[in-house]
Amino acid sequence: MLNDPILTRIVADDPISSEGVRAQLRREPGIALVPDGDPADVAVVVGDAVNDALLGVVRCEAADGRTRVLLVVSRADDQAILDAIEAGAVGLLRRSESDSLRLAAAVLASAHGDGTLPPDLLGRLLGAVGRLQRQMLLPNGVGARVLAEREIDVLRLVADGYDTAEIADKLCYSERTIKNVLHAVTTRLNARNRSHAVAYALRQGLIA
Repeated sequence: MLNDPILTRIVADDPISSEGVRAQLRREPGIALVPDGDPADVAVVVGDAVNDALLGVVRCEAADGRTRVLLVVSRADDQAILDAIEAGAVGLLRRSESDSLRLAAAVLASAHGDGTLPPDLLGRLLGAVGRLQRQMLLPNGVGARVLAEREIDVLRLVADGYDTAEIADKLCYSERTIKNVLHAVTTRLNARNRSHAVAYALRQGLIA
């Protein structure tokens, strides 16, 4: 339901980090914190660096296909950002920048499938994917014709950091139509989420 709270689970590698994030979100309207093991709309995974252990947690949390994963870390390089997206994260924040307002906004965006990245990390992501070797589309015979003009327009706006509502407004479509377009694209490209779809589209030169 539209007015239901966003069920949010905090997953941290130490109790101090867990309680800190809980304190930030506990009083935010529209967010309901749930204990470990309970179903959640968003899992906030907190750690120091993006390493194999943390990526394993992200994969586990995203495995049910229902829970969106927001990663909050102290540091992340270009490869770490790509690894986090590949593992299933829909957003990433730095711990030093994660006050209650930014955390709440990122949880809300994640619940709606919208990605969250600091602007400088987004720029680094776009630069990094352009340098990666082709791993998915061309080996499967997929080229630019697989994407319709409307789909390319939507992916370009996602790459520029616009959320679903803003994209709908810019392209004069309903939010439902934009969500349907993004669902179709991610399914066709066998991508985990919209960020993953954008990464592959950029890598293959389908969008610029």
